Amino acid sequence: METGRQVGALVHRSGQVDYVVVGDARKLMLPDIGRLRAAEGRFRGLRLVHTHVRGEPLTKDDLVDLVRLRLDLVAAIQMTSRGEARSMVWAHNVPGGDDQGASPYREIGPVLIGNVQVDVGSLMADLEAEFQRARRAREVRAKDGRAILVQVLEKARSEGTQAGDVRVRELRELARTAGVDVVDVVVQARDRIDPKFVLGHGKLDDVIVRAMQLDAETLIFDRDLSPGQASAIAKVSDLKVIDRTQLILDIFAQRAESADGKLQVELAQLKYSLPRLALKDDSLSRLTGGIGGRGPGETKLEIGRRRAKEKVSHLEAQLKQLVKRREQRRRKRTREAVPTIAIVGYTNAGKSTLLNTLTGSHVLVEDRLFATLDTRSRHLKVGWAGYGDREIVITDTVGFIRDLPKDLFSAFRATFEEVADADVLVHVVDASDPSSGDHIHATEELLEELGLSEIPKVLVFNKTDLVDLAAAKLLARRNPDAILLTATSRATTLALVERIAKELRERWEESAKTPRVDVAAEDVDEGRIAEGAPAADTQSDTLDDMLRAAGRRTKKGKDRRATR
Repeated sequence: METGRQVGALVHRSGQVDYVVVGDARKLMLPDIGRLRAAEGRFRGLRLVHTHVRGEPLTKDDLVDLVRLRLDLVAAIQMTSRGEARSMVWAHNVPGGDDQGASPYREIGPVLIGNVQVDVGSLMADLEAEFQRARRAREVRAKDGRAILVQVLEKARSEGTQAGDVRVRELRELARTAGVDVVDVVVQARDRIDPKFVLGHGKLDDVIVRAMQLDAETLIFDRDLSPGQASAIAKVSDLKVIDRTQLILDIFAQRAESADGKLQVELAQLKYSLPRLALKDDSLSRLTGGIGGRGPGETKLEIGRRRAKEKVSHLEAQLKQLVKRREQRRRKRTREAVPTIAIVGYTNAGKSTLLNTLTGSHVLVEDRLFATLDTRSRHLKVGWAGYGDREIVITDTVGFIRDLPKDLFSAFRATFEEVADADVLVHVVDASDPSSGDHIHATEELLEELGLSEIPKVLVFNKTDLVDLAAAKLLARRNPDAILLTATSRATTLALVERIAKELRERWEESAKTPRVDVAAEDVDEGRIAEGAPAADTQSDTLDDMLRAAGRRTKKGKDRRATR
């Protein structure tokens, strides 16, 4: 009391004092007592008993430590001005559930010191049994645990509540695609982002308490975190902290199937993790020593960083080889005058569904973001009056997304450039999404960055069956050149096929002078020709057949004239 400092003790259930801590007048700095939880549904086995020199109740720091560290209980002995113990207040954890109003702890007191009677062992046994029952009763909805989404907006740059809601909705969808169960969303608007914790420290304490209350083990931020920020938040919260880029990388890692895709994802992950290697624990800094390693030597951390850089170089070399092969295939298709159509657009706009409907193929389709990570090509027959039916190659591409992580964009650039040799781009937009305008803008920006903005485009609004009639008419008025369809309905795609044929008419007229070479099987994935695809020319002869027949008739005429 004479020092004006708080004094506390961390006491084991056996009664043994594990730590004695001396703080300042307002708080204690507890030592590192290990991992967040020894076992699910169990407590630390330690209780904190400390003094409050001004007789104040339990502070927010006390309650955050109780919940975050899962202490058995936190007790504060309230002192008088003469330094005598007057009363005690304490708190312990309780099963909180998913109710927003439920508190994850219960406060008791103040109780006069002489009247305090607490059987800590019996209390903890009962509480742990309650937590186990609550945990068994909770439905496990996701394979990769429970998470809280965190969005921090700068007031000066904020685009309003609606824009924030759109970003949160997209982040929630990304989390669902990654297999995470989102249990809560925390939004904070600040004058400026906190350079260390992003959130304000008080708000971060609230998030920690909420995570413990909802049994969430992950915080997902709707922004890119610096290595220092991610490390600081994880250290304070004892929770797994990931940002938007890391979440997208995780989705790509789960869904990549081809050799190209897996290499590209691994390269992007390595580039993302390189600057974060320096923030690993201190045990990595031990020196190797030995003959030839005298002096400062090389730390384990430096060895790990060097090996990661070597791996990056190796992956980049492999990708260059794959890029060359892809370019050779594209050049071969160009020489053979095979028209190519590329389907582009925002992720989950319905591109793969449209490919399946047009070509009768069975490419994977899911109502999730980034269901397609590898380009897939199929054959399609289209026609134009007077020219007969012609085969084209139609390619489904990786979906775009706003603020695509730069490392991921760099790694997947070769895949995106599959679009470079396309004759026409079919830009698919989800008409039912309230953010369709932003999606169009994001896609156009990425096409511009890839240098593909000059390729002729056909704007297609998909999922019009989910839009009311008034909204569909408004879309048609605002976009008179666009095509409105439902990708699951073949009948609604006829106008699109006719439009594609119209866009390709000039190319066909030029190529009509030379016989058409069939598409090589190795150039595209095995697919089937779309049945019932529209063809304005009802004659059975193709353009090439007609040209060959005309050539035969001309030769016979010359022979007859020569005979006469």
